[in-house]
Amino acid sequence: MHGALAWPFFENHHRALAAGVEAWAAANLGHEPHDDVDATCRQLVRKLGEAGWLKYGVGGLAYGGHGDTIDTRAVCLLRETLAKHSGLADFALAMQGLGSGAISLAGTHEQKSRYLPRVARGEALAAFALSEPEAGSDVAAMALSARAEGDTYVLDGDKTWISNGGIADFYVVFARTGEAPGARGITAFIVDADTPGLQIAERIDVIAPHPLARLHFAGARIPRSQMLGVPGEGFKIAMRTLDIFRTSVAAASLGFARHAMQAGLERAASRKMFGQTLGDFQLTQAKLAQMALTIDSSALLVYRAAWLRDQGESVTREAAMAKWHASEGAQQVIDAAVQLWGGMGVQSGTAVEMLYREIRALRIYEGATEVQQLIVGRDLLKAHAVAQERGKSR
Repeated sequence: MHGALAWPFFENHHRALAAGVEAWAAANLGHEPHDDVDATCRQLVRKLGEAGWLKYGVGGLAYGGHGDTIDTRAVCLLRETLAKHSGLADFALAMQGLGSGAISLAGTHEQKSRYLPRVARGEALAAFALSEPEAGSDVAAMALSARAEGDTYVLDGDKTWISNGGIADFYVVFARTGEAPGARGITAFIVDADTPGLQIAERIDVIAPHPLARLHFAGARIPRSQMLGVPGEGFKIAMRTLDIFRTSVAAASLGFARHAMQAGLERAASRKMFGQTLGDFQLTQAKLAQMALTIDSSALLVYRAAWLRDQGESVTREAAMAKWHASEGAQQVIDAAVQLWGGMGVQSGTAVEMLYREIRALRIYEGATEVQQLIVGRDLLKAHAVAQERGKSR
């Protein structure tokens, strides 16, 4: 692995985990077929489960998890390493964690017992259904309705851009139950994929292929026992889930950037040009230096946020900074690697070309860069106002 593991953010078991998953990924990943992405993702989930990596995204030893709580640093190390070797493998692990994270945080014993062990073993695929056609970054604009009828809730409406859509065994779905306006009137439910009234309305193709779909709910009856938490608590559950896994998106970006850095170094050292190598030119050396600076600064932000969360701290600002900087920085590093590879850099199927497509979505999902900027700015203003009030009371 890399020198960052010597930083004080990590404990010895994190270093052992990093070495283990690196060895496993080098032996098992990098040649996944993309002609049937659904089948490949199912296969990867099974392999990740059998290897024991999925348990790190599940909370609770009694439910198949690695510990009583989710170790954010461990999840980030896993995602960074898997992304460096295979974008689809990173996606498969990430969706198991994100898709079941709300159950780890807010599920009852019965709900956890039913779903989490199967997620940890790779026997059930999970999905997180939050976004809608008119409610992406603005979650409070959610329109999918959940109407109480006796011991059930009836769901009507649509969800879109749902990762694992079409292949998931269950979905954690957020719907408007109307206890209060806006974000305070949203509730979370666990919806099995075979629920009558749940339809896969559309499969969505994107530039870095992975399972993605629009879901349509038409009178889908969900037992009250499938509710997560209490009515009106769904928005808080969603945000708590994203606080865990937003930092890991930054870690995946970091993994993509490290792969691009290695590809750029190899090209610079081997490409002959004007009687010397590409790496002998000062412009190339400056480009490589900027790439390295971007990667190290991203890593510091990623593992600061992960460490703070593992200490029990709120990391809304830190996770937003990490996701913002690492995803935007990885785009810059990968673009630089493409430039170093020249014409081959845009040839379909080359490593840097695939990385160029992989990174683009990470700047959007789980909160676009612009949303992260708003989160940081608002949090700074809030902290300033609190400090001002404290100063007046002295």
